[in-house]
Amino acid sequence: MTDILILGGTGKTGRRLATILRDQGHSVRTAARSGADVSFDWDDPASRTAALQGADRVYLVPPALRLDHAPLVGAFLDEAVAAGVRHVTFLSAGGVQFAPPEAALRAIELMLVGRDDITHTILRPSWFLQNLTEGFMAPMIAEGTLALPAGDGAEAFIDAEDIAAVAAATLVDPAAHAGREYNLTGPEAITHAELAARISAATGREVRYVDADRAAWIEGVQGAGVPADYAELLAGLFDVIRDGHGSRPTGDVEAVLGRRARGVEAFVTAAAASAAWGPSATPA
Repeated sequence: MTDILILGGTGKTGRRLATILRDQGHSVRTAARSGADVSFDWDDPASRTAALQGADRVYLVPPALRLDHAPLVGAFLDEAVAAGVRHVTFLSAGGVQFAPPEAALRAIELMLVGRDDITHTILRPSWFLQNLTEGFMAPMIAEGTLALPAGDGAEAFIDAEDIAAVAAATLVDPAAHAGREYNLTGPEAITHAELAARISAATGREVRYVDADRAAWIEGVQGAGVPADYAELLAGLFDVIRDGHGSRPTGDVEAVLGRRARGVEAFVTAAAASAAWGPSATPA
């Protein structure tokens, strides 16, 4: 039995992917700096070698909070092929196909496309719904104000469970998904103001959206420990939404899984019921 190596194995998609694959009976190893089956550090070649031992397929999640990682990923891919890996499913990001070739995520996509010694699948998800409950938006919502520099642009938010399910399909049957590029979205595009209204309705307490000043938002994110170049990247992603070019429903989740992606309504209702943002009033 071959192993499926999951990088970022403790992250939003990685841990969900591991659960899906293990429930299906597959041999899985999660890799992360801590809390995973194997210790993995992008800057430690020895940890890369150990993680790859026996792996046949890899779920590739690039290093977080840095933009200089393309060479590291390229070296990792060379080592992965030498170790016997035959397929990589890469977690990229929505809209990366339009980025310049020197942009880190696009550079990795092009690396994979250019290789003939390994098959690949590229996943480009829209903004994760889990950012509302597990990410940087959660404290804002708990305090009642969702302050983001997104204007009134819309985004087709996606559930990380659906991303993980699609990733699982590509890793279980690589031949069926080799060379494919899936732009993964939820079933509807909504504005952040609409998102705040739905959270308000689900929790029974007001959560309002504030169109934050871009520069002030970047400064605040940096104050929370995000590197300056990465904070600027995040602001650029919000610029895309603000300019009206946020993701729109693609149907790729349904094409792979045979069912619709989970929508915002179902997600926020479940989150409110679990008190994800603290004690909730009973919705009217």
